[in-house]
Amino acid sequence: MFCWRKALPFSLRLFQMRSISSDPLLDQLLTCTNQFQIFQLVGIHKSKLTVQHVGCAINTLWEIQKVKQSVSLSFEAVRNHPEFIALRILAENKIDFMNDTTLVNTLYAIIRFNVDAHDSLVQQLLVEGWRRLERFESETLSKFSVCLEKIDLGTSPLMGQVANAVNTNLDNIQNIRILSSLMMKTFPVTSTRLQHRLIKKAESLMERRDYVDVHSVRRVVQFLFFMKYDYQPLLDKCNQIFVRDIKKMSTDTMCIVTGLYRQMSFKQFEFQVMAKSSLLELSNLWNTADHFGKIFCALFPMASQETRNRLEDDLVILADKIHHITLVYILECMADAECKNPVLIQKICSAIQENLDLYQRFYLCKITDAAVCLPCQSYELFADLQKRLTAYMKTCYVPTTVVMMTRSLSLLTLTKVDEAVLAKIDAIIPQCNLSDLNSIANSIIRWLQPVQVSRQNKSGLYEKVLHKVSRHGLERIKNIDHIDNLLKELTYMMNGQWLQNMLIDDILHTCRCLLHQVTWKNAPFLALVISYCNTPCSELLDKIAEVTVENVTKIHPTDLNRILYAFVNLNYDPPQEEEFFNMCIQHILANLHSFSPHLLVLVGFTLAVAQYFPEELIKSIFHIGFLSKLDSELDTFPPDRSAKIRMRLMQLNRAVCLESPEYQVPWFHEEYCRQMKQRDTNTKRSIYPQIHLYLGDIFGGINYAKMFVTTPYYYTVDFECILSKNKKPIAYMDENKLSSNVGEVQWGLDNQLLDNKSLPQGAQRVAIEFLNPVAFCRNSSKIKGLNAMKRRHLEILGYYVVQIPSFEWNSMELGTKDTWINYLRKKIFANEL
Repeated sequence: MFCWRKALPFSLRLFQMRSISSDPLLDQLLTCTNQFQIFQLVGIHKSKLTVQHVGCAINTLWEIQKVKQSVSLSFEAVRNHPEFIALRILAENKIDFMNDTTLVNTLYAIIRFNVDAHDSLVQQLLVEGWRRLERFESETLSKFSVCLEKIDLGTSPLMGQVANAVNTNLDNIQNIRILSSLMMKTFPVTSTRLQHRLIKKAESLMERRDYVDVHSVRRVVQFLFFMKYDYQPLLDKCNQIFVRDIKKMSTDTMCIVTGLYRQMSFKQFEFQVMAKSSLLELSNLWNTADHFGKIFCALFPMASQETRNRLEDDLVILADKIHHITLVYILECMADAECKNPVLIQKICSAIQENLDLYQRFYLCKITDAAVCLPCQSYELFADLQKRLTAYMKTCYVPTTVVMMTRSLSLLTLTKVDEAVLAKIDAIIPQCNLSDLNSIANSIIRWLQPVQVSRQNKSGLYEKVLHKVSRHGLERIKNIDHIDNLLKELTYMMNGQWLQNMLIDDILHTCRCLLHQVTWKNAPFLALVISYCNTPCSELLDKIAEVTVENVTKIHPTDLNRILYAFVNLNYDPPQEEEFFNMCIQHILANLHSFSPHLLVLVGFTLAVAQYFPEELIKSIFHIGFLSKLDSELDTFPPDRSAKIRMRLMQLNRAVCLESPEYQVPWFHEEYCRQMKQRDTNTKRSIYPQIHLYLGDIFGGINYAKMFVTTPYYYTVDFECILSKNKKPIAYMDENKLSSNVGEVQWGLDNQLLDNKSLPQGAQRVAIEFLNPVAFCRNSSKIKGLNAMKRRHLEILGYYVVQIPSFEWNSMELGTKDTWINYLRKKIFANEL
């Protein structure tokens, strides 16, 4: 009896399989290899078609179209075929009898054949899908969300219901492919809480040993990009899969991932180098103009000059054959990579101008933003863009789109701004977040500059709008009651005069009011905001230090540099400084493998400014294998980014040589510094000759002071003079010159520099530094970390350092020659007074 009980389910399954496969018409539909066979079967058996036959026929039509599109009928030919029309009518009559999978598959196929979204079949399928939404399996729900996006319902209430269903059933989703698709489709309508749940779910699914395909991972990275949230642990996991399967990546996927990494500022040495190598090979194997265009966008920003020249030459030939949308991304890429090829720039701009009628507002803004950054500008294109953007502005009512077009219009400087444009901006201000308000304010400030636009009595209108923007910005900051919401709105507004002049105090005040909401999760970005605000707010910095010490192992190692940099940049010591820095250093040392080469250099530099030189970290950086990896990585960076990292490496090398000579790290930047000095074309400020003359009056001659002196290790001192043992000036002659070549200088027992060309006994060099406002924290006399390090290093080199703050030199107390001379005298001879 028990044996029969066990056999019964199996026998039932066999019966069900036989009953399903016993439908000859269904079998014939499933084995069709082209559309004509399906249409023939539909025509013959039209009166006998069941709901299964209709669903199967429509779905098979799409599968054939998808696989053999090159030899298939066009979408229009399929849509207009009498039998396809008959299938649509039958489907519409049988919707109530369709199961969930058939319903969504039918909707998906119908939409992919470009049937109008207002068609009655599409509408009825949507309504029925909405009715059944809560019972959909996760895979069916994912496909339904794809359908909604295809017919521009990505931000509709229906998509909101899909997001709600995802939130309810998230624990039951066990497939990363389905989850990543739902993440991408529902992102515009998901709450912050759901977004974080989705990230955690994706992270847990990727930790399993199941195979994860690169397309799913790519969607996860895109989700993080659109969310504007660089969650490092998940990005690291995604990157490992990309590196593992880079040879399986299609050209499109590799180009997309490379572009995402660049826009997210997420740099991973291994993937970048491997992707560059693969793209270099593909750049010689392209098969269509659009294929080449995608490779160009991914490869050009990180290519050598020789490769750039070859890519530019090929692009000039192919420009006319490239799709008009791809041309926009190519133009953006050229602007980002600072392309200077006038022939190519003119060719791409001309190709874009010929297709301007095809571009929507979004792409017109992209074209404007990129074109104004290129050196060879087409004013005919600018005039056309301004005309179109102005016309679009007058008929647009979506705040984010108005803001986007406002920014682009402000970059075009051809004619005055239409009053209707200002009225439109004024109308949408109450609906804007801080990032949008910042963009509007910076645009108006550009319009107010006389060199860019003729005011013609319209400055009052600009100032009225700017005042309204400021009022709403301040109100919005004061009304934010959660620090995460504030930080999210600040993410993309860390720039511009308006923020610096109007909002910083209120931002910091709101952060202080929300101090209890600071956690280890938001501490890194809060530190970044404080550093940008350039204000050493002790309450906030102390809180960040506190949550960091308590939760240091929970913070991603690469995020610690953001936290440390805030303290170092603002030269602020938290209450438990030693414990704070030591715990951060230990966590960094335990996770050195998490850092790409350039990030490790930045961490080393940050710690060096704070006078911390962990031996393991220093020896890891100044190792021939590491420096070779760093060179390979920097070859994939844009020139300005690469130059910044190389400068930080030099500064770290100098700091180690001066402050930790026991590590015996050699000074290997002599030639680099010499080249940098030769390229330095900074104009001398008019104030420097004035100070030089006053020093001559104090010392009895201008030859007693030297301007812009280069020290060993290539610091530049604004003014140098030599005082004897009795504090008398010594004339500045060649034999008193301190060599900048480290090989020619010697060190004493106390690590103080011994001049190779000895000064008179007891004499001392004096470095006089004029400190601009950027050397100080905002509204403070507190000197910043980098300037403090320079002073420390000059003192190690044997200098007595005199610093002249600009706010003292330009104060009301000084203003005549005599007062300035007396001020300098007191500063230089302070020890005697």
